[in-house]
This record gives sequence, structure tokens and C-alpha cells, in this order.
Amino acid sequence: MSNPLIELTKHGQSIWYDNLNRELIRTAELRRLVDEDGVTGGTSNPSIFEKAIGAGDAYDDHLRELVAKDLSLEEIFDALTIEDIRLCCDVFAPIYDRTAAFDGYSSLEVSPEIAYNTKATTADAMRLFAALERPNAMIKIPGTPDGLQPIEDCLADGVNINITLLFGVDNYEQVALRYLRALERRVEAGLPIDRIASVASFFVSRVDSAVDAELEARIATAAGEIEHDRLRALMGKAGVANAKVAYAKFKELFSGPRWEALAAKGARVQRPLWASTGTKNPAYSDVLYIEELIGPDTINTMPQATLEAFRDHGVVRDTLEENVDVAFAQLAELEAIGIDFKAITDKLQVDGVKLFSEAFAK
Repeated sequence: MSNPLIELTKHGQSIWYDNLNRELIRTAELRRLVDEDGVTGGTSNPSIFEKAIGAGDAYDDHLRELVAKDLSLEEIFDALTIEDIRLCCDVFAPIYDRTAAFDGYSSLEVSPEIAYNTKATTADAMRLFAALERPNAMIKIPGTPDGLQPIEDCLADGVNINITLLFGVDNYEQVALRYLRALERRVEAGLPIDRIASVASFFVSRVDSAVDAELEARIATAAGEIEHDRLRALMGKAGVANAKVAYAKFKELFSGPRWEALAAKGARVQRPLWASTGTKNPAYSDVLYIEELIGPDTINTMPQATLEAFRDHGVVRDTLEENVDVAFAQLAELEAIGIDFKAITDKLQVDGVKLFSEAFAK
């Protein structure tokens, strides 16, 4: 029986694992994910690291070594996470080489505590990339308004960037344009662009959680069956619709004369990465955010439970460009009933930075 995860790669979608940690290396589980499930990259974040370091004994020896050096808690966390991502980069290195730098990346995030400090974010991203000493490392920078210039400057300086915490299509467009400008700056400076890599991490399930909460409040006070049914029909639709509209914007931005000039010099597209793809509402399919977002030049970063569920019963077909007109209509319908979608996505980004900052502070 074929593995649906492997089938995804035949449709132009890469599988990344969203829970990189030391235990995966120690048990060779990451190697198994690569060999058997077609995983070609991975990500982590402060929340994941905070949980991983506090569980089990995978970090004990390294922790004792670092504590003996009388380092601060921040320095210890820094050393542990840099080593994790460095080790993961080594596992993915053959993929990076085989795909000529298109795939095979591991991502490490800048401190979320400086997400609104432009200069500090740029400096931290540069520092981490240098410390990792791996060409297939990516540095995660939140796509906040204050993160836009660091994203451009770091890419222009040759640092691979994973833009994280993207929720709105307008915000996605901003970071994609920064990628294009960074490549143009390198061309203007006479620098190569064929191995500059970037992904735009667009969050999905959190959008449904937030929009569904708004819809449920309106359903509770709906005036009649018709209004009730109209609202109910929108439940669980916003996340996928939002991603499909973002992909339509991706197709628009990475075509035409501006992009073709860069592609002629070897530039690679900045791939959309579907993040937050574990289903949070048990009423929805546990593979909803995989099956509905399959298409070329994309990445889906999966938590363990979702990866296992898709391996077990996932259905693979090109879906990302199906019913795009319906997706636009669904987002317009949300606006028509008074749900301010941009306000929701902006708040989700602020809340995401806050969540990671709290984990980092621990």
C-alpha cells in the first residue's frame, strides 16, 4: 500500500516536520521520517523547545555541561536550540544537496521578545545564522510590521529566512514583495541569488478557531432558520479559504516580467508554507488542512498526530486551486455579515508573538 505522505511529494508539495528537538536525533526518528515518510525539512519554535527541554532526559548531559560554565538561562537556551537545529540540518543535508538548495532546511527562530525591534531582530537573525554554520539553516522572523525590514535586509545579506506568524493575505503579500526586493538588491550588488531560500509560513487552523468563535456567537442570536443556516455554512471554512486566496496571490506575484528577470538569474520562488495544520476542532477531519491545500511549490509542516493521520487515511489530489472563486466568496461573506477578517488576522499575529514570548521567557 502506498504512503499518502510520499504521494504528496509527487504533487509538488514538501512535507516538513514542525516539532524538531533533540530526542528526534537521539532516537533516529528524524532519519526514519526522512527515509519512510518523505519528510524533507523541519521547523520549531520557542514553545516547542520549552516543552522538549523540560521533558525526558535528551538534554540532560548538555544541560549539565552548560550549567557548569555558569551561563545565563538565555545563553543556555540559546546553546541548546542552536545545537538541535544544527543536528537537524545535518540530517537534511543530503536533501539540500540533492535538490540543489531547494529543500532540506531546518528553522530556528529569533527571540520573539524582540519581534517589534527592527535593529535587534536583524542582529539576532544574523548572529544565529552565523552560529549555526549550516547553509541549509533558516532563521524564522515573525512577519510583523517591524519584521519586514529585517526580513529584507537579512535575505539581501544571504541569510535564509522563514517568515512566520502570517495570517492575513495582505501581510503575506508584504513579505513576498520584500523577498523580491531582497533578490533585486543582490542582483544590483552583483551577488548570486540562486541559493537564497525563503518560505512564508501562513497559519491555517488558528484562523478557523478565531472565526468560528465569532460565528458561534452570531449563531446563538440568529434571527430565524435562514440566518442560522447562512452562518452555520461558514463554520470551518475561513482557514482553507484564506490559504487558497493567499496562494492565488503567490501565483500572481511569482509570475510576470519582474519575477521572470529574477528567475532568469536562478532565483527560486518563496514557497508558501502551510503552518498550524493540526485540526483543533474535533468536529472537522483530522487531515482537513492537508487534503484541502495540496499544490505545487508549497510546503505543509505537520505535527506528529497529523502526519500519522495522513499517513493512515489521507487522500491526495491537487486541491489548492479548486474552487478558488468559492474561497473568495466565503471571505467576502464573512465581511458582509460584519466579521472584520483583517482585525482577526492582525490579532492572531499579535497573540502568536505573545505566546512565543511567554514560552521564551520560561
